[in-house]
Amino acid sequence: MDLRQVEPDSAVASDIVLAYMFDIVSRWHGRPAAPFEVECALVEEPIDDLRPPHGCLVVAFEEDAPVGVGGLRFVDNGIAEMTKVFTVPGRRGGGIGAAVLHHLETVAREHGCSTVRLDTRSDLTEACRLYERSGFVRVEPFNDCRYSDRWYERELCTR
Repeated sequence: MDLRQVEPDSAVASDIVLAYMFDIVSRWHGRPAAPFEVECALVEEPIDDLRPPHGCLVVAFEEDAPVGVGGLRFVDNGIAEMTKVFTVPGRRGGGIGAAVLHHLETVAREHGCSTVRLDTRSDLTEACRLYERSGFVRVEPFNDCRYSDRWYERELCTR
């Protein structure tokens, strides 16, 4: 597996983020998502700020095929927020998500962040398990995202 930082407006970023959105919107509705629902979600959750100096977007590749993604936003006071952490369904459980998380934590440290946080949903059970196995702890809500019902945080070793 190869992790590469990509531009949010690149074709590979668009494709993997679209796959992510179809997955989470379908799971939210309990049925396959309609294209217009995914387009609305993309408007509500843009990724164009996931580029230096404000953040980054990382795509995991296996044999040049994108199999995972994760984004990072640098916010105030040494805090970075992870977003769009996703592994394609057929590749879940193989360490891709953990590798993306680890890489994003390294980038956060390199930018002087001491804390990473994220919001998610309890129905995204694979993601919740990944975060908890990776040392994230549940915290009080730090935003008002209407689609989230779980918030996680992890303190980073900055030595």
